[in-house]
Amino acid sequence: MYILLNVARLIDRLNTVVGKSVTWLTLLVVLVSAINAIIRKSFGISSNAWLELQWYLFGAIFLLAAGYTFLLNEHVRVDVLAERFPVKVQLWIEVIGVVFFLLPASLLIFWLSIPYFTLSYELQELSSNTGGLIRWPVKLLIPIGFLLLSLAGVSHLIKCVAFLLGKGPNPLQGRTRQEVEEKLAEEIAQLAQAGNQSVHTEQKGS
Repeated sequence: MYILLNVARLIDRLNTVVGKSVTWLTLLVVLVSAINAIIRKSFGISSNAWLELQWYLFGAIFLLAAGYTFLLNEHVRVDVLAERFPVKVQLWIEVIGVVFFLLPASLLIFWLSIPYFTLSYELQELSSNTGGLIRWPVKLLIPIGFLLLSLAGVSHLIKCVAFLLGKGPNPLQGRTRQEVEEKLAEEIAQLAQAGNQSVHTEQKGS
């Protein structure tokens, strides 16, 4: 089990590095979208390559960060019943979910997407849109993304089994979705309060 936990830590480190790196693509998407909009509105010039680059980057964010999102327990969950069960029952639900749902689905998509990518690469497939981009790089994101998600599932499974055997911490411990939402609401309220204070200060000064 010690070796398996080390494997889980390596997988988590990989997904963390990839996930944190991918967050910078969000800024790049915003810049590309803004520049494309400014050029189109100001000069009447548009390019399919720029438009396709936007959804290529969005696809990269969605696919490459899937494993990291699962690691942080930020995927959409419906835990109305599960969260009422004892911790060990919750962990068994996690094990069953990973073994019978997550891994089969993600590995199947990974396997089926490989020929989908290789054919595109061999043909050097181009976009059907005029001036569009080459297609195989974005198709490569599919097997990579689902491989990372599958690895995240394996890591989670190892940690769940380790806890059930009394050889590791509870992988479900940490911030719940409700706590994340409460923190976000608190930050928004603080920003609103700071904005109101600045408005009052300006009114007094005038």
